[in-house]
Amino acid sequence: MSLLEQLIDAFRILPGVGQKSAQRMAYHVLERERAGGRRLSEALASAVERIGNCERCRDFSETGVCATCASASRDVHQLCAVESPADRLAIEQATGYRGLYFVLQGRLSPLDGIGPRELGLDRLAERLAEGEVQELIIATNPTVEGEATAHYLAQLARKHGVRPSRPTHGVPLGGELEYVDRGTLSHAFGSRSEMPG
Repeated sequence: MSLLEQLIDAFRILPGVGQKSAQRMAYHVLERERAGGRRLSEALASAVERIGNCERCRDFSETGVCATCASASRDVHQLCAVESPADRLAIEQATGYRGLYFVLQGRLSPLDGIGPRELGLDRLAERLAEGEVQELIIATNPTVEGEATAHYLAQLARKHGVRPSRPTHGVPLGGELEYVDRGTLSHAFGSRSEMPG
């Protein structure tokens, strides 16, 4: 495989990028943006090498414990479970939430081999057992897998004496939090309801 073919193939790992888009990106870099391509290459190599996951919340972090978990100004009594770092960022930017997070890095999907262990739910159970968390805000996406994950998380929370809640109005069924507008997400997050047992 030629270097050009390897470059095109490398761009195809990005979500939503097919053969034609990858080809356009590769040609653009080679024709007009070689300096930008070098910066992209260096930033990508550095990020892949140095960004890991926070030991407490599993969000992306360059250090063992991320800045959010290390902050003394966060409310340790509230823990918000989200599917992805993008969902955490959406909530952080759109709401006044000042608690902590737990990033699942996915959702339960037995057909894809994603169970509780892959989502770090053993680590979440340990955090809930510490006794500080009083409310687990379950902000998984309102998809079939997201709802199944929410139900599982609610049971886990109750088992540890923690009240499970869920953002309510305005998040469309089947939608993704990352793409919900700020006003809707802020309202949904502010009007949480306790999940039924």
